[in-house]
Amino acid sequence: MKGKKQKEPAGMNPAEIFAALALLEKERNIPQSFMMEKIIQAITTAYKRDHAGVENVIVDVDEAHQDLKMYVQKNVVDEEDYVDPFNEMPLAEAKALSAKYEIGDVVNIPVDKMEFGRIAAGNGKQVIIQGLREAERGQVYDEFNSKQHEILTGVVTRVDPRNGNVSLRIGTGTESTEALLMAGEQVPGEELTEGMHVKVYVVDVRRSTRGPQILISRTHPGLVKRLFELEVPEIYDGTVEVRSIAREAGSRTKMAVWSNDGNVDPIGACVGPKGQRVANIVEELRGEKIDIIKWDDDPAAFIAAALAPADVVDVWMTGEGKACRCIVPDDQLSLAIGKEGQNARLAARLTGYKIDIKPASYRDEDPDELIEIADEPEEE
Repeated sequence: MKGKKQKEPAGMNPAEIFAALALLEKERNIPQSFMMEKIIQAITTAYKRDHAGVENVIVDVDEAHQDLKMYVQKNVVDEEDYVDPFNEMPLAEAKALSAKYEIGDVVNIPVDKMEFGRIAAGNGKQVIIQGLREAERGQVYDEFNSKQHEILTGVVTRVDPRNGNVSLRIGTGTESTEALLMAGEQVPGEELTEGMHVKVYVVDVRRSTRGPQILISRTHPGLVKRLFELEVPEIYDGTVEVRSIAREAGSRTKMAVWSNDGNVDPIGACVGPKGQRVANIVEELRGEKIDIIKWDDDPAAFIAAALAPADVVDVWMTGEGKACRCIVPDDQLSLAIGKEGQNARLAARLTGYKIDIKPASYRDEDPDELIEIADEPEEE
């Protein structure tokens, strides 16, 4: 009677492992080498755990024949120096295996196939799943890392009633992930509800043990800039540039634009026919006001434009550094400053200058301390 061929332990058919890895690479773009490295690490660690004292274990991967074999490595030593049976082999014993062995050689001793199969079946599945998750997380990280400083649309999945943080699901399929829109990154007064589609600005993407962390914002000035890029073809193709932007989310934004083409009005391009382009963005931002001004290389002209809707009579530089004094008509002082100082504050952020606003009646009070900006040397 012919003896039955002994079956390999369940889960440890090398050919099946190679086939599974090939499928993962094809369907999920996870390299076979990445997963094989995880499998080898798992089974070598498990073998060492079950055989205390063994230090050197290797797994031989035969891709051509789709086979895996494990070996314990032992150093050949003189009989007098033989003290560690787990990692050493006396010369006489090595010679019994092959006459070619000499002191200092390394002998690879095959691990019993049954034991190898047991170890792989007991540890391989869990580690393969873990490795698969790590690979997927890496793919998600790479996918979203390439979208830093871009706009993504997420679906609100949960609103935390305790702290106001909102969870969003961004992306689809295996390349989707959860992102947290912190209360501080939400537009004041904006109410988000479950199921709502929301555009967010990707501030940063970080790796973490629980997967990639996507830092998103609805208040970042970059959100407004990207919305204009989506809405205004001239910005998208580079004809019109957004040179500077300052924002107080939910209330007002000031944006300075400039055109590379003298025949293209940068403000008109952003406003659009009948104001439709800017209106679409205002709607997306839930009614946030947007002031679009023309960038100017002349600081005086730029600062004066930034203080719109107020008219500026004169712009003067005071002392040293990026500071200036703006003179406005007496009846427009409050308009130039804005409610709670907002207009002046945004103009200062937009231009990078510290702005001191004075009424026209102030002009003759301290004439000696003021130097007209035209007399200042140009900054590099």
